[in-house]
Amino acid sequence: MTVIPHRANLLQDRNQLHQLLLDCQQSLTDKYQTKIVSISQEIYPLDPLAVLQEISEPCQRHFYFEKRDPIADKSFAIAALDSAIHLTVAGSERFAAAQNFIRSTLASTINIGTERLPFSGPYFFCSFAFFDENIYDNSYFPPGTIFLPKWQISRQQDSCILVANALVEKDINVKNLSENFWQTFDKIASRKYPKLTDRIDSISLKQIPVNDASLFKTSVKSALELIESKYFSKIVLSQAINVLSQTSFSVIDSLNNLRLSYPGCYVFSTSNGKGQSFIGASPERLISIHNNQLSTDALAGSAPRGKTEAEDANLAKGLLNSEKDIREHQVVIDFIVDRLSKLGITPKLCPLPRLLQLSNIQHLWTPITAQIPADVHLLKILAQLHPTPAVAGVPRDIALEQIRRCESYDRSLYAAPIGWIDRRGNGEFAVGIRSALIDGDRAILYAGNGIVAGSEPEKELAEIQLKLQPLLNALV
Repeated sequence: MTVIPHRANLLQDRNQLHQLLLDCQQSLTDKYQTKIVSISQEIYPLDPLAVLQEISEPCQRHFYFEKRDPIADKSFAIAALDSAIHLTVAGSERFAAAQNFIRSTLASTINIGTERLPFSGPYFFCSFAFFDENIYDNSYFPPGTIFLPKWQISRQQDSCILVANALVEKDINVKNLSENFWQTFDKIASRKYPKLTDRIDSISLKQIPVNDASLFKTSVKSALELIESKYFSKIVLSQAINVLSQTSFSVIDSLNNLRLSYPGCYVFSTSNGKGQSFIGASPERLISIHNNQLSTDALAGSAPRGKTEAEDANLAKGLLNSEKDIREHQVVIDFIVDRLSKLGITPKLCPLPRLLQLSNIQHLWTPITAQIPADVHLLKILAQLHPTPAVAGVPRDIALEQIRRCESYDRSLYAAPIGWIDRRGNGEFAVGIRSALIDGDRAILYAGNGIVAGSEPEKELAEIQLKLQPLLNALV
């Protein structure tokens, strides 16, 4: 990747931008028949979600990723609009194929602008379905999608970076390309965006289970019999519901509701460029890497929040002392530690789990950290970790086969990796839980629960219904 020093206001100078793209086109060779010009520029602070609302089109890919952490003061939001270049992948080597695509794209990228600020330079936005192959003809998302956006707007505290990525080819009209980029930059940076506020409309929603509650309880009973026979020790079964509205759902308003109600979660949205979006508020980080420092979470074992302080404290104490939940939680820890160790990575973690408390539910949580060797790519680790026992089961392959037999619908991006990777190999992925697929006036909501020895069908169903509430309450 070629790096060119910062040029002030390049995106606002028609002639300079045109000449840069023209020089790039004239430098194309048989080896590099296309190139990417990536321009980073600091702009006046904007809300990336408001920009997404005003600029994105239903027929374009988009990606949104936000995490508010006022305690650690590490809040950030990033929005990606349209696609400069993308790849869809499937099969057991999908993570390796994505890694090769990112590497080859960066090799032909010219990076221009400041490097001192976070979220500058090209970022690749990724979504991987739960399974590596689509088994349903009507799947909304492919098993893997990686794209470099045309426009990327990020904000961390008072720093706001706009990144423009242009695909330059031999036969492209450079004058039209530079003019379109100049106009879009002006549209993004100069517009006054209305402040998004909490919006909960009184709308009539009709709920239709995709898999009936009685069938779910039957699946739990069957799983418990297989656990007793030692066929597997844990399986995560999910339930999906169709939610129908009299009007189309608003992805942006629903995301805004989620980020206001669940500030400690990853609030995300990714679209397929065909009008459907997958959104959610996930409490679970699958992996983040910054400067070769890895962080991941073991998150398994749950209990509701109490209506009073005393009830809440009792529920928390019960969760921390629950033999069933601690056993389920330990399985996830052991899996992550084993998978990282096989890559030559030595994880560090506390001996006892702590609580991750959200507004409606609390989880057993063990953060895990490690130093990453320079030659181990994030996607190589991701291929080892997904799916963890927190969303699949143990042994993993046997549990996955049983999930396919029990669930008659497409999990799509539910419980799967959703995140980004930058040009230095840093990145952050959440697990796509507490999520919904939005398709006009229809939404499919997903939630799941880990089934282990001692699980009770009625309680498992009740916990799933509890996990569905955040999305039900946020839909607008």
